[in-house]
Amino acid sequence: MIDLDSIDRRILSALQADGRLSIVRLAERVHLTKTPCAERVKRLERLGYISGYRAVLDPDLLEANYISFVQVLLERTTTDILDRFNDAVRRIPEIQSCHMIGGGFDYLLKVRTRDVAHYRALLGDTLSLLPGVQQTHTYMVMEAIKDDPTLPVPV
Repeated sequence: MIDLDSIDRRILSALQADGRLSIVRLAERVHLTKTPCAERVKRLERLGYISGYRAVLDPDLLEANYISFVQVLLERTTTDILDRFNDAVRRIPEIQSCHMIGGGFDYLLKVRTRDVAHYRALLGDTLSLLPGVQQTHTYMVMEAIKDDPTLPVPV
């Protein structure tokens, strides 16, 4: 890990806001010339600060606007069951995120489906059959107030 200077941080913020910025436009925004800006971007990529570029898709247009959070309690938390659960979760496209939790349950899933019927089918046919699952609790999202995928970049 290296110390990022203010220009590196401005580059990260600008690219996070718009990953399609050309090097010329990015250089203008961070007050550098094209070559040093390109070199900094390559360095930030090489060091892993930038791990990829992607488009942000509209969940309404792709019929994935129904959000549920699912608490998952496993029967046991042995390494084998945890590994099998983790591997299975990675293969389910409707699971947008999966977090191992310390507390009263083992995992918290963020699931996106078309509607409640789609979610119900996913729960019965897939989620409840994941390796080691003992119990699930589902919380339906009524309204997403903030769902921002960006990271705070320290100034």
